[in-house]
Order: sequence, then structure tokens, then C-alpha cells
Amino acid sequence: MNKTQTAIPVRRIVTGHDANGKSIIVQDDVSPFTLSETRIPGLVVTDLWKTFSTPANTTDGTEPCSSTITLTPPKNGSVFRTVQFPPDASYKDHWNPEEHFAAMGSAGTLDPQGDRKVAMHRTHSIDYAIVISGEIYALMDDGETLMRPGDVLVQRGTNHGWSNRSDAPALVAFVLIDAEPVSTGKA
Repeated sequence: MNKTQTAIPVRRIVTGHDANGKSIIVQDDVSPFTLSETRIPGLVVTDLWKTFSTPANTTDGTEPCSSTITLTPPKNGSVFRTVQFPPDASYKDHWNPEEHFAAMGSAGTLDPQGDRKVAMHRTHSIDYAIVISGEIYALMDDGETLMRPGDVLVQRGTNHGWSNRSDAPALVAFVLIDAEPVSTGKA
């Protein structure tokens, strides 16, 4: 099997409290909340946790994730996820970024003047991106940087894109926190 077709399972361990107030492990399993993009074989988004307010409610035992995965975090909340990026060569010559972003409920985040292959986009969030495995380029309107395992990017509402120029998947963890929109003067 092509290694870009294999989803990297992400184990999710969730803590809580028992009836006596002692800390316990409530869940320990591979997260079932995944979106495997059929138009982009090997692209897998895995939601691990969401919050819907700040400060977050840490006592609610309700599962915050669902089978509907959207790009942006909830209003006044956050989302913690991983994204497995396949090599660009496996899809970027034939994908449709508009369809992809629409499938994640975020068609309006694409930069209409941006490079179609790169799919430059902006969300109203502050994002922390941590490379777990592989390597990936973080692209800005002006400039780019190669990120490797352990590297962290603080993305502050900027127009950005991702490019995996290697021949292996890159696994990146993201924390997206709702933020005020950035006013750049750019349409």
C-alpha cells in the first residue's frame, strides 16, 4: 500500500474525576473523529478535543467532538487536532481547493488571489502548529520556512498555506483558538 494512503492513528487519552473527586483516565483509545478527504488521498484531519467557551468548562463529561469536522474553532472556543499532510506530488496537480475547504465548512477562508496549488487561507484564530513527524513548509504571503519534528509555529491570523515537498506524510498537531479578525487592509 502507498504510504501516503495510510492514516496515522492518533491515540487520545482524556482525564476526568471519579465520584470521590479523584483523577482518573476516562478514555484511552484512537480518536474516532477523523475526516479522510477523498479528493486528497492521504490527507487526514483528526479532532482530539474542542472547547466552546473561555474559560473552558473542564467538568462537563459530554463528548465535545463530532463526526462533523470544520476548519475553524467554535466561536469563543478552541479545537485541538492533528492533520496528516500527504506529499504535494500525490495531489496538488489535480485537486480543487474550493471543494476541499467547502467540505470543511470554510470556503470563505481561501485567498481568492492566492496560488491555487498552495491554497493560501486565513482563519480568525491564533494557531499553534507542532510538527510531530515528517517535514512541511509553512508558507506566508512573503516567505516560507521548513518545519521538522519538534518545530512550533505560532500563526496569528495570517494568510498562510502548507506544502509537503517530501515523499512521506507529515503529521502536524494544531491548537486553534478563536480570535478577533485581523485587519490588514488586504481584501
